[in-house]
Amino acid sequence: MVKKILCQGYLWLLLLLLYAPIFIIMIYSFTEAKVLGNWTGFSTKLYSSLFTTGTHHSLTNALINTLTIALIAATVSTLLGSITAIGIFNLRARSRKVIGFVNNIPILNGDIIIGISLFLLFVSLGIPQGYTTVVLAHITFCTPYVILSVLPRLKQMNPNIYEAALDLGATPMQALRKVIIPEILPGMISGFMLAVTLSIDDFAVTVFTIGNEGLETLSTYIYADARKGGLTPELRPLSTIIFILVLVLLIIINRRSSKKKEA
Repeated sequence: MVKKILCQGYLWLLLLLLYAPIFIIMIYSFTEAKVLGNWTGFSTKLYSSLFTTGTHHSLTNALINTLTIALIAATVSTLLGSITAIGIFNLRARSRKVIGFVNNIPILNGDIIIGISLFLLFVSLGIPQGYTTVVLAHITFCTPYVILSVLPRLKQMNPNIYEAALDLGATPMQALRKVIIPEILPGMISGFMLAVTLSIDDFAVTVFTIGNEGLETLSTYIYADARKGGLTPELRPLSTIIFILVLVLLIIINRRSSKKKEA
């Protein structure tokens, strides 16, 4: 009984430490105070100011850039990662281990190492830094995570299904589209969501590949804003909205997956 209480207490303490900062930001997004922690009364002015056209043009541009880069990078990395995972799965055991080890290296490496490496690569190739290099960089570090998300689904799949489809007259492309992809689709969706999250959250890789053309993402905008001595108050409602959207999306996906398991 005591052990159970201690375990539950530890769990709730851990959850409190993880989510308390987020809840504090959510609470103070409903006040006009410029400094976090200074409550000046309930107000939704920050939300209205956030969506007022032209009020925070640079913040709006940073948000749009962040979302478009994340969606493009996640889509491309999901396609590349899924195809690569299928290729790795069909290799011999020794080759599969070697390629799997190589795939894990970018994940284990620090973001700053990947950022510097890509920066030197783009400079040596003479590629001007900007929107394109940021997208390429995000695709590069997101793809290994997609591979790790798809591989377990391939291992769970019955390999005889693909061969049966070929025996019944399907072409390899038809078997891939109608047999393999439906089997690995949950892994692809998980990899896509993980890639979107990693892209939105990334700072180290972005700051090394963003160049000096004035392009900004949320992470670089917040960093530059913090260096000025404070954060724009509208970042609080923006963070709240992003958190709620991600939470709702996760709840919907989890409910759909649980319904499929029950069915």
